Order: sequence, then structure tokens, then C-alpha cells
Amino acid sequence: MPVYVSDGLLDRLIEEDIPYSDLTTELLDIGHKKGKILFSTREPTVVCCTEEAGRLFQKLGGTLKHLVPSGEYLPAGVDFLEVDGTAKALHAGWRVSLSLLEHISGIATRTRRIVDSAKAIKPSISVETSRKSFPGGKKLTIKAVLCGGAQPHRLGLSESVLIFRHHKVFSDGLKGFWATIDKVREKLPGKKLTMEVENEGEALMAAQAGIDIIQIDKMPSADLKEIIKKVRDVNTAVKIAAAGGITETNAAEYAATGADILVLSSVFAGKCSDIGVRIFPFD
Repeated sequence: MPVYVSDGLLDRLIEEDIPYSDLTTELLDIGHKKGKILFSTREPTVVCCTEEAGRLFQKLGGTLKHLVPSGEYLPAGVDFLEVDGTAKALHAGWRVSLSLLEHISGIATRTRRIVDSAKAIKPSISVETSRKSFPGGKKLTIKAVLCGGAQPHRLGLSESVLIFRHHKVFSDGLKGFWATIDKVREKLPGKKLTMEVENEGEALMAAQAGIDIIQIDKMPSADLKEIIKKVRDVNTAVKIAAAGGITETNAAEYAATGADILVLSSVFAGKCSDIGVRIFPFD
């Protein structure tokens, strides 16, 4: 996946686990012995960050022998990463790589399941993730989202225009707010305007005003379906994003409402992927 993860980030991951030395390996006097480490799936998994795990081992002196690219959906029992090296290198990279792979592959796998569920109902729907990834982990979670077949809804505050009610409260009344929207269009004609609404009245007003994307937050799917019909009667060109509370269990239900986009954060929290590790000494 085309997400650049810096050496600096990988170095920090290593340093968190090995701030000084591997005391156990040194005391056992086995660090010089040669062997290999194998990572394998224990359940169906969209593997993610295999490239970064391989780089971690290379930084520690290991030799990468086999790697399945990020984004592959593997069944249980598949070896997807193999590294040769000294016991010192293998033990130094073991836990940090496993933690990285299990956490990030878990996000990628949850994402893929939601994408598959939604697209089975509406193939053209776009599944997009919010900015609610864990602090400091955006690069890795964005890679997981892409590997799972989704897209980031917003990479940050700098590249998109999304108006919330928290913005509206600073406007000089409703008339002043819509006048401001007209000025935004003039200042940045190349950007689409997205506005989050919370009820039917706000949605219809946004449609009449020609807002490009109306994001409807925390609405039951049955109600959402009815509002989408009314919005499309007003403005056939508007895109509808359904947001709030969308998970694997109801993604298909929300896809059936007629929404064009599902915005969610549920993929960021949940069970890690179950990944097995075996370490073998060379004879």
C-alpha cells in the first residue's frame, strides 16, 4: 500500500521495546546463534504492515526471506513473513513486529468485512473512516484502512471542508451563516463542501442551498432512508454520507438506505488479529 512509514517511526517502535538491551538473550548467551522466525495466520486475516515488520527485522540485523504484501486476505494457516538472523535479532524483533501486525491487521480485517458487507448491497458505495484513529498512529491506521478496501474520510483539517454545528454557532444567525457559505465557495471553488446535519429540516435546507455532500449523523436507518428520498427530490446531484454508529453488524442496512458514503470509526477498536509466531534454530 502506498503509505510512507518513516524510519523514525520504526526506530521509535523498536526503542519502546528495547530501550537498552535484551537482558534475557544476553544472560542465556544465545544471541550469536542462527535461526529463523515465521509469522502465520491463525484465522482469516487481511495482513497489513508486513513491509514495516520486515524493515524492523532488517534494522535489527535480520535477513528478509519471504513476505506477503499488505492487503492480501489470507485464510488461516498461511506463513506470510519469514526472516533469518541471529537469536539476538530475532528476539529483538519478535514482539514489536507481532504487536504491530496483530493490531494493524485487525483494523484492516474489520474494514474489509464492512466493505464487503456494504458493497454486497450497493457496489458503488464508498466506505470511509473518520479521524478517530488512536493518537500518534494515523500513518499505520490509514494503511490498514486502505488495505481493507476503504478510504479515509478526512486525512486532517487541512485538506477538506466539513461544516459541523460547532462551526455554525459562531455565525451571525442563520442568514449570516449562509452568506458565509457563499463566500467559502468563492474563495475555494475547487473544493466540495460537506455539511453535517442532524435532522430532516437541516438536510433539506442544505440540499436547497446546493451543498455538495450532506452528512447525516446518528440517524436510524429507516428514518435515514426516508430523508434521503426527500433530499433527492430537492437536489438530485447531492451526495449523502451516513455517519455515526455504523459497524459490521449494520453496514449492509445503512448501504440499503441509498446513502453514497458510509462514514465510520468502529474499525479502529476491536479484537486484534490472531497471528502465530514460530522461531527455529538452524542446525
